[in-house]
Amino acid sequence: MGQVTVSINERLYNVACGDGEEDHLKELAAYLNGHVSNLANEVGQVGDTRLLLMAGLVVADELSEARRKIKMLEGEMEKLHGARNAGADRIRQTEDSMADLLDATSRRIEDLVRRIEAA
Repeated sequence: MGQVTVSINERLYNVACGDGEEDHLKELAAYLNGHVSNLANEVGQVGDTRLLLMAGLVVADELSEARRKIKMLEGEMEKLHGARNAGADRIRQTEDSMADLLDATSRRIEDLVRRIEAA
């Protein structure tokens, strides 16, 4: 099991993680620390617990917005898949109609050839 020391609001925290997850955990901590630092600059040093709570809420809001966008994009993708399927159906119908038209035209030409040969 891995162990990482991260800095949040200039305080060090030892955090355990799975082997190979150390770099990812450091990135997450740096991201959270960025929010904590921004909040500390805006509201001052109101205590680690309150700053972490506020930063957690900011990150939760970002996550909520990302989930909303994902849901919206999934809906758009579903509509596009539906449109693609409808387009493919129209292509198949057009191909079938063209095949029927070519068959009918071929029969007419063959009929005309027989008439001309019979004359």
